[in-house]
Amino acid sequence: MRTSGAVPPRRTTPGIAWRRIVGAARLAGAAAMAAGAAAAPARSQQDAGAQYQVYGVRFAGYHAFPVAELVAGADSSRRTDLAFVVWVLKGTGPGAAGHTVLFDAGFYRDQFLAAWKPFDFVRPSDAIGRVGVRPEDVTDVIISHIHWDHVDGSDLFPNARIWLQRAEYEHYVGDDGRPRARGIDTVDASMLASLRRAGRIHLIDGDAREVLPGITAYTGGRHTFASQYIGVRTQRGIVVLASDNVYMYENIAKHVPIGAPYTRADTASNLAAQDRMLHLAADPSLVLPGHDPEIFVRFPRPGNGVAEIR
Repeated sequence: MRTSGAVPPRRTTPGIAWRRIVGAARLAGAAAMAAGAAAAPARSQQDAGAQYQVYGVRFAGYHAFPVAELVAGADSSRRTDLAFVVWVLKGTGPGAAGHTVLFDAGFYRDQFLAAWKPFDFVRPSDAIGRVGVRPEDVTDVIISHIHWDHVDGSDLFPNARIWLQRAEYEHYVGDDGRPRARGIDTVDASMLASLRRAGRIHLIDGDAREVLPGITAYTGGRHTFASQYIGVRTQRGIVVLASDNVYMYENIAKHVPIGAPYTRADTASNLAAQDRMLHLAADPSLVLPGHDPEIFVRFPRPGNGVAEIR
């Protein structure tokens, strides 16, 4: 999502140059898949049985957001509603039982509520009660990237380990708790540094790393310096939670990059990540974007702002 440090959206154009970008992205995606396969750690027989039930929980919405900031090259007059979502992963089977994992933590601080004025806001720590989870039940929170609407709620879950990419954390958060780079809000940099001093921050070293049994983190989407997405093993196979590396279903349907990559040069990397997600997922329908309200139409059960991915 936009922050004071966000890069302006890139306006894409048709023609030969665009086809070259897409071609380069597909080559990069193939290389990333091969590299990821080589980097993936060996699993124990016990961990191979780890699976999760996956729930998207909508805790807020936003009206009339510019589509061009989500989908590169979109008409600048188009607007869309957004869904703010935390993902709840309930572990089942050997290796995963006892794990209650969040992918992204949402936001709750007054400064963000005042600035953005979201509708239907519920604190993420309360919203997860719709799937029978209390804040103290959460064992792990995996953060996709350091933007306020994904990281701000990390301290709402008192017993959770917080997982980020090492490169993401070290690029944005100083040892003194001050931001090292644009893109992270001051209050969130301070919060993350405090959690690290308390021993609760765990840093992931790069691409295709199994964070927990049945959950693997991938990089390359380049929404921020080292944004990540995850593959989650379920009864249906791998579900990919893209976060802002894919904002909307439209990005995938039209094979166009997000409107706010880390730099303008990261368009090809973002497209390569999309291709890789489709390769990783058991079915294209199991690649879930970061902010699309359509998630709750395509997966309408059980309802009340909850989408069970099944």
